[in-house]
Amino acid sequence: MFVRTQRLTLRPGWREDAAELARAIGHESVVRNLARAPWPYTIEAAETFAAGFDMVAEPKFLVFEHQGGTLRLIGGMGIGPLGDERHELGYWITPDAWGRGYATEAGAAVLRAARAAGVRRVAAGHFLDNPASGRVLRKLGFRATGRVTSVYSRGRGAAVPSARFELDLSDGTVVDNDPRTCMAA
Repeated sequence: MFVRTQRLTLRPGWREDAAELARAIGHESVVRNLARAPWPYTIEAAETFAAGFDMVAEPKFLVFEHQGGTLRLIGGMGIGPLGDERHELGYWITPDAWGRGYATEAGAAVLRAARAAGVRRVAAGHFLDNPASGRVLRKLGFRATGRVTSVYSRGRGAAVPSARFELDLSDGTVVDNDPRTCMAA
């Protein structure tokens, strides 16, 4: 599945993306805020991750910015199982693309794809020392549950306190505060 927004293309990862993926995600400031990514992030980790798109049934994408007629890999986003959650939203954006609304734009598109695939409830969380991610979740319509759980971060090698959020997609509403988002899905 491919999703296109005004500024982004979301598509599955391919083995050929491994080198660009390793460069885009390979920042300690990114990996430390993820549960599954190892640090340091190696080309082998990127190859394994890119190969994993072959078997994915859930909405899972690499995020590419449209830039002068070319695409540049700036992140990843998907919904899949994590711990006790069947549908957990996870994402990352490379540091030089932070602060431009890309996470919110991609998130709205991914949530629409999840709803179209029959997903009715999505959970998410952010490490307490990463409040920017909490702002993205709120913009997407997630509600804080008031729970803080401990989530293991491979990049940190430790469990980290995580604020928990949830979103009900059953009513068909995906909050979209950005007029640049999804033109076609």
